Amino acid sequence: MRRLQDELNKSQSMSGEFSFESLLDGARGIPQRTEMMKFLRNAALLCLTAFPRNHILEEAALLAEELFVTRMNSSSCSGAPCQSLAKRLLKHDRQDLLLCGIYARREAFYGNMDNARRVFDMALLSLAGVSLDLQSNPSLLYLWYAEAELGNSNGSKSDSLSRAMHILSCLGSSATYGPFKSHLSSLQLLRARQGFKEKINSLRSKWVRGFIDDQSVALVCAAALFEDLAAGWAAGIEIIDNVFTMVLPERRSQSHHLEYLLNYYVRILQRHREQFTLSKAWDAVTRGLQIYPSSPELFKALVEISCLYTTPNKLRWMFDEHCHKKPSVVVWLFALIFEISRSGSPHRIHGLFERALAIDKFHNSVILWRLYVAYEINVVHNPSAARRIFFRAIHACPWSKKLWLDGFLKLNSILTAKELSDLQEVTREKELNLRTDIYEILLQDEILS
Repeated sequence: MRRLQDELNKSQSMSGEFSFESLLDGARGIPQRTEMMKFLRNAALLCLTAFPRNHILEEAALLAEELFVTRMNSSSCSGAPCQSLAKRLLKHDRQDLLLCGIYARREAFYGNMDNARRVFDMALLSLAGVSLDLQSNPSLLYLWYAEAELGNSNGSKSDSLSRAMHILSCLGSSATYGPFKSHLSSLQLLRARQGFKEKINSLRSKWVRGFIDDQSVALVCAAALFEDLAAGWAAGIEIIDNVFTMVLPERRSQSHHLEYLLNYYVRILQRHREQFTLSKAWDAVTRGLQIYPSSPELFKALVEISCLYTTPNKLRWMFDEHCHKKPSVVVWLFALIFEISRSGSPHRIHGLFERALAIDKFHNSVILWRLYVAYEINVVHNPSAARRIFFRAIHACPWSKKLWLDGFLKLNSILTAKELSDLQEVTREKELNLRTDIYEILLQDEILS
């Protein structure tokens, strides 16, 4: 959402007074958010003791560590901020190759491509010495490495392309991996293409029965990326189109793996949007939203495509249709952020908020209420309206500590002393304890004395 708002503001050449930071406790300051990142990191690490080698939890732990370290110390460092935690985790389990891949991706993200290559190469060269299940499922590692090379902004484009092709060809042809030395020959290209075809055909029996996992989706994405680089975007998306026919239509909406694959399909189209007509990308996204009506990635792609090729009214019509036929918090949020970022009509924005909150299943949505209060305070600058909406919000969601805190943090200059005192009394009754720095209490005592 924040990335989308940044893109919309950029396309409108405006900084915008409203930011999602207002929903992320921007008023609480860096220390509190730093503690939250520390808590999230520790929680992910605890989960890893119960679910070892879960690459999603490992990535969450490293990302939380990055946010914690960068907030604690803004000075630049030679490696990724999560380097020490990643090395500590790898010391306990040297055969966790997916963790190596996650760490290498973070190094690549921070522009340390030499470090990333060393870690990726070490992981892929170690495949022969690990258990058979890891040897038979290396697709994620190869895909991550190839994507890191293509995302490398420091090297030349042709060199990154050649390296990515080399990495993907090793996966396709099942050849023993070796570091990049030269461009692919025609024979290597042919072997890789044929290898990918055979590997994908071997997935058919599993996918028909609904057995889809991360590694098989990564294999399809790697094959599509290989064809995209070798023969063009049309060959790449044809791979994914063919794979979707392996799955029964009624099962597609039940698989988050297939949702990821569709998002990858759309990303390929967006990367090459100059080479085809609007209808190709638009049709892909709208068809995807019929299957996955709550997909943030698809709605983000819809907004980006609309800003480039269509009028705002067409996108508003799309949002209204989805809000009516397949309503979800996601679609309401995207409709609201689109209007707010474009400085849309306050009447329409208020109408969107009221329509969303009038629906029974969204009436208790804390994020919609908090966004409504933040909009009135930061954009419309209407304190009396923000006050009214806040009291409606705590009546609808009396369990939400975030909403009660908004009353103290965002409305302390709007609410009367008695209202703030009443709020404090109610929070105490509900055992929603408010904590503050002891220094602030001592300072207040000094002022009073």
